[in-house]
Amino acid sequence: MLPKQLMFTVGLIDQITKPIAKISKGLNGLTSNYQQGTMQMASGIAGIAASGYALANALQPALDIDRALGEVKSLGVRDSALKQLTDTAFEFSMKYGVAADEFIRSGYDIQSSIDGINGKDLSAFTRSSNLLAKATKADAATVTNYMGTMFGIFKEQANEIGQGKWVEQLTGMTAQAVKMFKTDGQKMASAFSALGSSAGLAPLQEQMAVLGVLQSTMSGSESATKYKSYLAGVGKAQKALGLSFVDSHGKTLPILDVLGKLQGKFGDLTKQDSIDQMTTAFGSSEAAGLIRALIKETDYLGNSMNKLGKAKGLAEVEIMAAAMTQQSDRLAQSWFVIRAAFGTAILPVFNSFAGWLADVGSDIVWFTEAFPTLSKYMGYTAVAMLGLVAAGGLFTLVMGANKMAMVAWGVGGKIMTAALWLLGLEAKKSAASMIGLNIAMSANPIGLIVLGIAAAVVAVGALIYYWDDLKSTMSELGWVKAIFGVFSTVWGGLKKIFNSNLEWIINKINLIPGVDIDLNSSSSTVASVAAVAPIKSQAQTGGITQQISNANQQKSTSIGNVTVYQERGAQNFVEQLEMQS
Repeated sequence: MLPKQLMFTVGLIDQITKPIAKISKGLNGLTSNYQQGTMQMASGIAGIAASGYALANALQPALDIDRALGEVKSLGVRDSALKQLTDTAFEFSMKYGVAADEFIRSGYDIQSSIDGINGKDLSAFTRSSNLLAKATKADAATVTNYMGTMFGIFKEQANEIGQGKWVEQLTGMTAQAVKMFKTDGQKMASAFSALGSSAGLAPLQEQMAVLGVLQSTMSGSESATKYKSYLAGVGKAQKALGLSFVDSHGKTLPILDVLGKLQGKFGDLTKQDSIDQMTTAFGSSEAAGLIRALIKETDYLGNSMNKLGKAKGLAEVEIMAAAMTQQSDRLAQSWFVIRAAFGTAILPVFNSFAGWLADVGSDIVWFTEAFPTLSKYMGYTAVAMLGLVAAGGLFTLVMGANKMAMVAWGVGGKIMTAALWLLGLEAKKSAASMIGLNIAMSANPIGLIVLGIAAAVVAVGALIYYWDDLKSTMSELGWVKAIFGVFSTVWGGLKKIFNSNLEWIINKINLIPGVDIDLNSSSSTVASVAAVAPIKSQAQTGGITQQISNANQQKSTSIGNVTVYQERGAQNFVEQLEMQS
């Protein structure tokens, strides 16, 4: 049988542990409900977000195409021309692996640089530009700018033979020049950009041949500078040299004819005297340098002109572009085009719905301006709801920390107790357990609250129970008798106040969800051992009383031929207190 004083303490703890268990159960239930609610809300939001993302992803290709067409439409292009441009873009994209929306955007540059181009020719120019870019390793923007520059130079010729036919001829010649000479689309574009309006003074195949041959030893811009100086000085050079460089119609002779006449006059054009005379006649050393570079390449130059003159279509360009195409790019762009085609079919409905939502936004703005007070309180409500969600999340975090701390306490306490037991330090088991308890309780706020309530109730109860012993002990000290008398009077008053108000305090505590403390109505003060002692007539199932009863059952452990009997109750009592707390 446990000592009466110990039974008193156990009774107090037993009265506390059961309502604390209810509190813990209630808080855990609240945490579980909050987690389930937030998970359901998150699932719903995730479903809405996933549906929106799937719809946006499905319509993205169509939206990209629609955005690119909108840019071209802003230049005044008719819907029929836009439809033709779209069909051409889809066909070209699946064949050569080029993004359809970028193809359409290059049409914007064509429309901007070529005034008065019709819808049919817009698609032809755009296709030729992108085809040439693919075949010559140039980007579409560079080639598109090149096409615009060349059209500006050869506008009369283009209008005579037709813009669509002319652009195919230009594309074929440029691709052939890239194939024949040490150049590419970027260099040819730079050369003709530097040549400018002077390029109109000679046939196109001659210009490409001259620039191509020169680029085998110099850059595109340098070759254009030399050729430009030659074209600017050939008219006055004929007078200075006493030669004629024009035909019967007054047009400048082909460069091969001019080179032939110069060689007939000077013989060896590499001598310094000849170079000085040509420099003076043409007005620049750049023109003389071109003549010196080409005079040794006349056969090559002539053959190049003939080949370029025959390149009037896109057949060779398409072969070159196909060789540059990766099949994986075709596959990716084909999938894009398929999605764009399906998306385009439903895009009008989507645009109408999106437009309606946008109009709703303006209505909401009107509502907030018309009813500012109501809008303010609606905003407060939204903020409050967010605050509740945040508070619930914090509460869940605290409860999680509480559970983790209690697990740590349980594991740490068992390890410490086992270690002390093995060392034979039974007397220090209680101290070790209390150290583990204090560490665990300091780790979380819920534990602190529970520890505070338990400590307060036990302390007050213990002080009341041991009051007579404490009083007699203190009285024996003599010199504190007077002080103790005053303190005894004060404490007696506090004791009466505590006894009279205990029921009110407990009733208020019972208002907390999960708390149900029973004071045993037959007793009106905590000082009565019968009110709290765990005697058989008052003990309830569960709590620490049951654990102590179980602990009193003698247990044994067999190790080989040796049987060890554990002492009843004492060695497990602290562990039971740990478990209940």
